[in-house]
Amino acid sequence: MSKRHEKHRERAGQLSNMGKYLARRAGSCCELCLHCSVALSPWEVPPLQAEPDPDRTIFVCDICRQQLEQPKKIDVNHWHCLHKSVWSKVPAVQVIGVAMLHKLKDEDWAQELLEQLYLEPEVSEWVEQALAEAWS
Repeated sequence: MSKRHEKHRERAGQLSNMGKYLARRAGSCCELCLHCSVALSPWEVPPLQAEPDPDRTIFVCDICRQQLEQPKKIDVNHWHCLHKSVWSKVPAVQVIGVAMLHKLKDEDWAQELLEQLYLEPEVSEWVEQALAEAWS
């Protein structure tokens, strides 16, 4: 087994160990679209740290995960859920919500929501870093 593959498996194991904490924090619902009673998995918010950090990880459903990982296949209608999730008390959820709004800025509703938001400076900076690393 290659070292790279081994590191990937180790990181995946560390993320999996966060599951209970993330499920509690998220109320067992997707932290982005707020769907409950669906399969959820941890998703690290860029930029990635040396070690997985639960404060930089969100719990997402398969639909959100697929669209985060394949931004060219975004279903705009799915992301109307951001009207609620961008106001989350969890900075990592805010970061991904706002980053996705930036991806959808051609949509009137997304642009309006972006204009309404106030973000703490460190969250704003994190959004810029996430956009640059994940969706450049």
